[in-house]
Parts: sequence; structure tokens; C-alpha cells
Amino acid sequence: MNFRPRQKDEPEINLIPFIDVLLVILIFLMLTTTYSKFTELQLKLPVADADAQRDYPKEVIVAVGSDGRYSIKGTPVPGRSVDAIAQALSAAATAGKDSVVIISADATAPHQSVINVMEAARRTGLVHITFATQSSAQAGSR
Repeated sequence: MNFRPRQKDEPEINLIPFIDVLLVILIFLMLTTTYSKFTELQLKLPVADADAQRDYPKEVIVAVGSDGRYSIKGTPVPGRSVDAIAQALSAAATAGKDSVVIISADATAPHQSVINVMEAARRTGLVHITFATQSSAQAGSR
């Protein structure tokens, strides 16, 4: 029998893998964290510096009011659905598929109202769409 006292080994904690894992976590957090806060987006639309609007026979001007009502070439559209807008657009497009749809939307018009006009133009096959804006000089005087 061996009654000699054994040597007691002190337990060691290897810190190198622990430090490696912490550094990887720190780098991951630094790359994925955003430090800026966006509480509200301040947008003012539409204003642009452009030439004066001209009247061409190929143009179909669609006005979108702030309450979501539509008017095509000065004639009010009886409904607010995409189908009603599409019927009015096809009747107003005298040049056929070459007609240019000019969307003249109020700055406070709902975004969905403008999308409805674009969808109606797509359904009628009118692919030339542009947006009317006011010049920055006119916007400042109001």
C-alpha cells in the first residue's frame, strides 16, 4: 500500500479562450448596434426646380387632392377605386399608349392615392408617368 501523500494540483482556468469569445461578442455588438435614433422623418414634398409646365396633346394630367379625390384633365373622377381611375384614364388618353401621365398630387395627399393612379396607369397600358412639382421659389412664397 502506498500511503505517501499525493501532490495536490491547483486547478487552472485558461483565460485565453474566454478572452477570445468575449472579443468576438464585443466585435459583433459593435457592428450590429446603431447609435443614432430616428424618432421622426421630416419630409417636405414636392418641390423641384423645373421648367414651366407645357400643355401637349399627349399629356394626361391627373390631380390628386389632399383628401384623396382624383381629377383627370379637370374632370372629377366619380370613384376612388383603381378601376374607376383606370376607366377615366383610358377615356382621357387620346394618344393611346404614347400618352404621358402627369401626376399632380398635393403635398399632403395620401401616398396610397398616388400609388392608385400609378396602378391605374399600368392597367391601362400607360407606361410614361411623371410627377408635377412646384419650383422652390413658388414654395417659399406660400
